[in-house]
Amino acid sequence: MEERGEGSRVMCAAPSRAGSGESGRERYVRVFEACDEDKKGYLSREDFKVAVVMLFGYKPSKVEVDSVMASVQQKNSGVLLEEFLKLMSTKKAAQLHHSEIRQIFTAFDMQYRGFLTLEDFKRAFNSIAPKLPERIIVEAFREVDQDSDGHVSFKEFESAMNYGQNELSQLHFA
Repeated sequence: MEERGEGSRVMCAAPSRAGSGESGRERYVRVFEACDEDKKGYLSREDFKVAVVMLFGYKPSKVEVDSVMASVQQKNSGVLLEEFLKLMSTKKAAQLHHSEIRQIFTAFDMQYRGFLTLEDFKRAFNSIAPKLPERIIVEAFREVDQDSDGHVSFKEFESAMNYGQNELSQLHFA
C-alpha cells in the first residue's frame, strides 16, 4: 500500500459541509468517509489523525494515536467506522463535560482571578443552597483545595467535579 504525502491530505481536510441540522453521527460519518479516500473501509493512523484535526481542531499526539490503534480491532489495519463513531462520541461527551465544568468554575470566579477562595465558595453555595451550614461549605472547600494553599485552581476544581466520572474520561485525547 502506498503512503500518501502530507500534500495529498488536503482533500480530506475540507469535505463539503452538510446542512446545519446535521447530527454528530452524520458529521462523524462524513468525516470518516472523507478521510477514507481509498474507500478501504477503515482509517489508517494518518487518516485517523486528520479526522481528529477536522472534528476537534487539534492533532493528537503519537501516544494518543498509539493508544487508539492498540484498542481497535487490527484485522483491517485501522479504525472501522463503528469504532470511529464510538470513539468520537466519547470524545465529544468528554469535551462537553469539560466545557460545562469550565462554565461553572467561571460562574464561581466572579473576580476573574483564575482561582476560587473560600468566600467565592460561600457566595456560590449561599445562592444555590442558602440553608446549607457554613461548616459543610468549609469542608467542601478544604476537600477541593488539594494543596491547602487557600485557593482552588481550575485543575483542582475539575478534579473534584470529575470525581466518580472516570468512565466518561477513559478516552483522553486532549
